[in-house]
Parts: sequence; C-alpha cells; structure tokens
Amino acid sequence: MLRLFVLLLCCLPTAVLAASESWWVTTDLWGNPAYQLLTLERAGKRLTGELDGDALEGERVGNDIRFVVTDARKQTYVFSGKVGGESLRGTADYPDSNNPKTRVMHAFTARLLPTRPAGPPRVHDFKPTTWSNEFSAHRKPVLTVWPGDTVRTTTLDSGGMDEHGVTRALFGNPQTGPFFVATANPGDTLVIRLKRLRLNRTFADSLDGIVGRALTPGLAAKATELGKPVRWKLDLERGVATPEAPTERLKHFTVPLRPMLGGLAVAPGFGSASPSTGDTGRSGGNMDFNEVVEGNTVYLPVSQPGALLYLGDAHAAQGDGETSQYALETSMEVEFTVDVVHGKAPPSTPRVESPTHLMALGQGGSLDDALRSATQGLTQWLEQEYGLTLSESAQVLGSSVQYVVANLAGRSVGVVAKLEKARLAPLRPATK
Repeated sequence: MLRLFVLLLCCLPTAVLAASESWWVTTDLWGNPAYQLLTLERAGKRLTGELDGDALEGERVGNDIRFVVTDARKQTYVFSGKVGGESLRGTADYPDSNNPKTRVMHAFTARLLPTRPAGPPRVHDFKPTTWSNEFSAHRKPVLTVWPGDTVRTTTLDSGGMDEHGVTRALFGNPQTGPFFVATANPGDTLVIRLKRLRLNRTFADSLDGIVGRALTPGLAAKATELGKPVRWKLDLERGVATPEAPTERLKHFTVPLRPMLGGLAVAPGFGSASPSTGDTGRSGGNMDFNEVVEGNTVYLPVSQPGALLYLGDAHAAQGDGETSQYALETSMEVEFTVDVVHGKAPPSTPRVESPTHLMALGQGGSLDDALRSATQGLTQWLEQEYGLTLSESAQVLGSSVQYVVANLAGRSVGVVAKLEKARLAPLRPATK
C-alpha cells in the first residue's frame, strides 16, 4: 500500500508531462523514507496512472494536483501536492496501517525520471567520484540506465585504493553505485551480464591468515603470528600473480589471474536496514564467490524501484572460501549489461549462470544454513526453468549436484549448489 504514495508524482509540471512518464517518489513514513515507482498519463486536466496494478484518477489545475488511488482491498489514498519545476511536494492521506478507520497524513516529495532515449540500447561510460560502504536504498543514484544498456566503470580495492594506489574512500569494500535501472520494480529480477573485467594496476594486497572457521584448536595455536600483509605482483601480460617478497620456498610460486567481483548487490526493501558492504544476503552483497567473473551472468531479486545496483571489491584471484580473509584485493575496470525479468517470481537467493553451469548461492550464519539455502535456491531454479517437481529435482540433485564453499571470511558464510548444463540438456525447459 505504501506504493500508493508514488502517485503524488502526478503533480508534475504540464511542460514535462508526456503521454507516459515515470516518477520516483519518497514518502516520509514516521521518519522512514519509502520509495516507489509510478507511471503517469495526463489528458487535459485529467490524470490517470498505475501503481503496482492499482489505478489512480485525479486532476491538475495549474500547479495544484489531487488524485485518489484505490487498492485491491478497496481502500482509498488521497494525494495532494504542488508542482515546482520537475519536482513536487505534498501530503498523502491514507489509512493508518494499524487502524483502517484512522487517516494519517504523510509528507512526500517526487522527482521526474529521465525518459529513455530513442534508438537502440546505449553504452554509458561512468567515472565514479564517490563510493558507498553500505548497500543503501537512500543513496542518490549515480546513473539511470535502461534494460539492454551497458555500463563501463571502475572499482576501488577493498581498502579504498584506486588504480594509482591512491586512497579514495573508506576501507571496507567501498562500492561503485548505485545504478538506477529503469522499469525494475519490487518483485522483478535484475540480470547483470558481466561482459568485461580487467585489472588496471600491477599489485594486489592480501594476508597470510587463515579464517577462524577453517582452524582446528591445534592449528589455531600455531597460527597466532598469522594475519600479516602480503603484497602480490600482478603480471598482466603473463596473466599470473606472485608474492612481491616471497620466501625461498615460494619464490617460484605463481597464481593464474582470474579477475572477479567480490561485491555485487541491489538495495534491500523497505523496512530493512542498509547492509554493510562487508555483509551479504538474498539481495547479494559481499558474496566473494569466485565465479562472479567475466562471461557469467548474475541474477538478483529486486526490492526497490530501480533495483539500485552496487558493485566493487575486485579480486585478481581467489581460492574457494577466501580463507586468508582477504583475496588478492585490487582495483578493476568493469563492463556490464543490465536487463529486467518481469512477471516471474524472483530468485530466493543470488544466482550465477556460466556457459557450463547453473549456480545458486546460499548464505547463512553457519555452513548448514548456507547449504540449505543453496539447495532451496537451486531447487527453485529447476522448478521455474524446467518445470521439475520436488521429487524430480531430488533425483537430479542426488545424482549430479556439486557443492562449493564460496565464502568463509564474512559474518555469514556462503555455499554454492551447482549443476552442469550438459546434465540438464535432455530435460525439456518449462513453457515460458
């Protein structure tokens, strides 16, 4: 119902109203900002539109507007406001969420979203100047893009350093974004195709540590001196990393470079606190899964208008689990394309698709919880895409599933359930 306040947008100036417009509304609900997306049409004084399937009707006279929305339960919401340029302010009058017989007034503001340019999808070059340490719905979007558009941008390393080794932001996985994806609404699925991940400097930083979850008491007693910084040299021509100051036994040790994004997330929904960029959950986050690489596609559930996509925490390479607490942390050039899936239940957990595998990432406070989440996520995928019953999915998983420990270094842990596409090839995809 909160979405109804979006309707306020209708108050927009005559000069900017076209046959169809999109607006982003912020309503103050007892000190909590709530965001909604609205489409609006105007014919003379008459206003019509739709918000999450709820129709609205009203009118605009000069700079004053008033309209009424009726939801599926036949409750009405009355919006009044005044236009000023391409924004508007006003009040929303609707039933108290605890007592429908009581009316409550809430202040709102709204801003007009840009219209999609004519022609084919565009390529956007975006150079960030600020970064976020939260996956927040309250941060102003850095760029508006549309399904099919491609973005070329850069990230910092987990300590906030750029490609020149200059500290630009607070440590703790500072993220580039958020990117506002037009037409994405709560209940949709955001599709992120990673087209190009390129390292843009010749060093990375890590530790010689082993995360506590991987230590036995005996090993922990021997590891008291661990946790020291380790710098790695990145040979971009040869495609390998080596310790900058190796011990005698490691002087010939090399690691193949495999650039990946440790952080990729959309903002959480209304009523949820903004996660730290060190955390992860259903909307993505600091997943630290080493299959978030060039050529793969990530699927995330949308919980806010525009999805509000963040990315960062680039790694030059990482073993399963990120057991040293830090991977080979570095900066990166990123190119990705976005799309939006409407009308289908969003994934219950982040999904990654490669040319060869389907992968569902489960996260939780323990490996057991993460394993359950990953299994549920992959089962949902099989049901949605192949129409399998739970019994059929159980037979596929029991014979073919692979489990990978994705992340052990955060407050939560990650486990991935994966299936080879070749095993699924004989199955008939569900009708779409």
